[in-house]
Parts: sequence; C-alpha cells; structure tokens
Amino acid sequence: MTPITEVEGRRLSLSNLDKVLYPATGTTKGEVLHYYAATVAGAILPHLRDRPVSFLRYPDGPGGQLFFTKNPPPGTPDWVHTTPVPRSEDQAARQVMVQDLASLMWSANLVVEFHTPQWRADAPETADRMVFDLDPGSPATVVQCCAVALWLRERLAADGLFAYGKTSGSKGLHLLVPLEPTPSAEVSAYAKRLAVEAESALPELALHRMKRALRPGKVFVDFSQNSASKTTATPYTLRARTEPTVSAPVTWDEIEGCRNPEDLVFRADGMAARLERYGDLLGPLLDPDRARPLPEGPA
Repeated sequence: MTPITEVEGRRLSLSNLDKVLYPATGTTKGEVLHYYAATVAGAILPHLRDRPVSFLRYPDGPGGQLFFTKNPPPGTPDWVHTTPVPRSEDQAARQVMVQDLASLMWSANLVVEFHTPQWRADAPETADRMVFDLDPGSPATVVQCCAVALWLRERLAADGLFAYGKTSGSKGLHLLVPLEPTPSAEVSAYAKRLAVEAESALPELALHRMKRALRPGKVFVDFSQNSASKTTATPYTLRARTEPTVSAPVTWDEIEGCRNPEDLVFRADGMAARLERYGDLLGPLLDPDRARPLPEGPA
C-alpha cells in the first residue's frame, strides 16, 4: 500500500520509498525525499519560490529513462500552484511553481531535478540574476572551470557586479550574479560579451563557442542560459548522475583552492553539515541590496 503522509495540511501519497535510485551508493527514494524534506527544504524553497519550474524526471534512477517536462504532470493536485508562461508555440502554457514544503515533497516524489529560469513569474523575461555555466571539455575538469570563474569574478567586479558560485552537480561550475530587473535579452548580450572577453584573455583555457571540435581541454563559457526560454539547475537540487550529487553552493576560498575535481563534488549526505557551517551561500541572490544594474555600454 502506498503510504499517505500529511505535509502542511496536504495529504500526499509517497510511493516506492524502498526503491534504490542511485545503485552506486544504494540511495533509496525514501532517502531522496528525506534529503529534500529534512536537509535542504529551508534552503532550496527560496530559490524555487515564484519561479516556473521545469522538471528533469528520472523515476527509475539515472540509469533509466530521463525526460524533461515543463507542463504540469498529469495528476497535479489542484493545490499545487501553476503560472502562465510565455511560449510562442502555446499561448495557454502553464508551469508548476514550488511555493511551499508540500509542493516540494509532491515534486520530489516524482523523482526530478529542479530547473528554474533567471526570472520570476510576475515578470516574465525580466531577469533578476545572470548565470554563467562553465562546462569543461575533457581532459579539462572543474579545476580549469575554477580558473575561468576567478577571472570572471574580477571582470564582473570591475563592472560593480557580485558573483557567487555553485557546482553544477555534474562536472562544471555555475556563477550567479544578482541583478536589478533587466530584460533577458540585454542580460544575454552582456553575458555573451564577457564570454568573448574571457576567451580573448584566456585563449588556452576559455571558449565562448559551443562547437565541439574546439571543446577538448577548454572551458565553454555558456552564456545561453540567460535566454528567457532557458533554465538552470536550481541550487541544492539533486542531479540524475551515478551518485546523488548536488548542485551545491561553494565559497570563493573553495574555488581558489580547488586542485582536484573531487574537491568540488558534494553529495546529499554531506549537505546538512555544509548548511550548518555556511548557511545558504547563495542567500545574497535573494537580497535586493546585493542586486546591481548592468553597466551601460554597447552590447
């Protein structure tokens, strides 16, 4: 029988709790739900709240079928908030918003990665943050991503912008920058300009083009996720990888000190200790006083 639990007054059916989702570590679905409910709920919810959520679902674990969905899944409870979203092909499109613990647990029971855009539902296509997705081409690793991140931090600081880092939960690194509300197209243009500058300043290390023939040994500075139609892995989400790795906020000291890829691999079982030690390292993204305007100038 599927267990029924109550979360904040909402009745939830939580299924297959003993199912092993991550064979490499033996991590079960029940442990995944506990991670979201007991370990990171207080940290992840502010980063999900008021943003349309896209799900990468992996109900049979990372070795099974993976599929991306933006539409509310069939059977979505009527108490789960949804919001209209701009999509050229579907004027009536809606997406889920994870506004509270009950909707977080309902979503997590589907076995998902959480992905969110750089804008809020009340201001579609107006970004309040900028992202750089630093993606290494083998044999480059996150170690090389850190070198590029340090250059970007200084370049952004020269324009009066603050940057904060998190792991992708896979092999790369994300930099996030709080902004005063700015049209996504303008943010994308500025981010592309800095990616081009990074390639010019670090020609043996950074790359602003996705062309695969150019990728080996370099870090692709992916600025495209600033497009209003794109999303990025939400801080603290588990990833559909061999092990239950987390898209985890990191300190600049950790980025500066990274000498081995394993230095910046964080798993679900280590996040409670990190949150106790650091709190939410990406909290400044939610602080309006840290938001800055994009610099004026040619895009």
